[in-house]
Amino acid sequence: MGWDANDITLLKKLWSAGLSAAQIARHLGCSRNAVCGMLNRLGLKRGHKPPTARPQIRPAPKLRPSSAACAGPIAQKVSSSTAERKQPKELSRQQLYAILAEAVKNTG
Repeated sequence: MGWDANDITLLKKLWSAGLSAAQIARHLGCSRNAVCGMLNRLGLKRGHKPPTARPQIRPAPKLRPSSAACAGPIAQKVSSSTAERKQPKELSRQQLYAILAEAVKNTG
């Protein structure tokens, strides 16, 4: 579509009045994409609407322990202190590369 000065002024007027690109396209007798392209070239944008919803953040519900998980007596107390935790085994660079190569070979 060839845009003349009258079409551009009408486009700006209808856009500022709040009409959508499809409504302006029907009024001008062109496609919606042509209107969107001209709006983009002219640098005309709509302001963003503020969000209408205001979500309420609720605390997570407290879970009760199920009776099935605690059916029997606890045999041993598990400590969470860092001193009693088992340290992971350190691997050399060559061992890590071998593990990685085997993983790549197994994936495909």
